[in-house]
Amino acid sequence: MNIDNTQSQMRKGVLEFCILSIIKQGEAYPSDIIEKMKEAKLDILEGTLYPLLTRLKNAEFLTYRWVESNSGPPRKYFSMTDKGEFFYKELESTWNELANAVTQLTSQ
Repeated sequence: MNIDNTQSQMRKGVLEFCILSIIKQGEAYPSDIIEKMKEAKLDILEGTLYPLLTRLKNAEFLTYRWVESNSGPPRKYFSMTDKGEFFYKELESTWNELANAVTQLTSQ
């Protein structure tokens, strides 16, 4: 069994929740999301982030708006919809239950 593969799968399982956690704090530009994830030691590549943002947008959990940029093309800023807020709360509850269960099992 490959530890790198297992670690990668564990990270992938929480990426949507982490992305929504960042966007919940306020409108976010993808490079800002990547930076916040890196600060939290959860490196994510653009090639991973953009499909997740698209999936969350298609599920109507996110919306976006274009903002003109002085230094290049317009930028797409993402924000959470009401449906996304509800979904986030459900994920947060699930995460808390899972984290508590894992902590209980691993601290014995």
